[in-house]
Amino acid sequence: MSGCLILDTETTGIDEPQPVEIAWLRIEGPDNLKVEQMFCSRYKPSKPISLGAMATHHIMPEDLINCEPHTAFRLPDGIEYLIGHNVDFDWQAIGKPAVKRIDTLAFSRKLWPQADSHSQGAMLYLLDRKNARSYLRNSHSAQVDAYNCFRLLRHILDKLRVMTWEALWLLSEDARVPDVMSFGKHKGMAIKDVPADYKRWLLGQPDVDPYLRKALLA
Repeated sequence: MSGCLILDTETTGIDEPQPVEIAWLRIEGPDNLKVEQMFCSRYKPSKPISLGAMATHHIMPEDLINCEPHTAFRLPDGIEYLIGHNVDFDWQAIGKPAVKRIDTLAFSRKLWPQADSHSQGAMLYLLDRKNARSYLRNSHSAQVDAYNCFRLLRHILDKLRVMTWEALWLLSEDARVPDVMSFGKHKGMAIKDVPADYKRWLLGQPDVDPYLRKALLA
């Protein structure tokens, strides 16, 4: 079977997230993209679910009383590649397994820079306006979001024409290196134009995103 999964999680919130629902699609491709296998399950976290998270996914603690603890989740054997929209968030929520991550959010920003939003829903409205409303009706369910990521991935692959997951991962690594500052006093400025003294200061800060670090050093 394929060693590639699309994965989506619903979690306790943004801060040190724990999953309350996990869905994945095992997919064949990228030259012949199709779903081989699907999984979806809920889990009981060891910390409270934030109100903001509940307002997004509508999963409450009382829904999870009889579920397995979140630490019970494991990826299936043989998985080398994990695909997601802002994939690092889901990867963190499931415990940062040793896999190569492919980010459809990074591809969306690189391939369609003119879009005023690069959320998964916004990209479906850009690329498949006819069907986007029905696709997104039950979004923020992990299973629905995983299938919507699959739909977005199809558009990405139509643009890139890659033949292997390894090739797609390498392109994703390039796409994740930002061109523009997304925060701070130089927000919106091309990174190549950011003053050298600010770059040096930022590189000296702890926990600088590794992809931003690569852009600053270019």
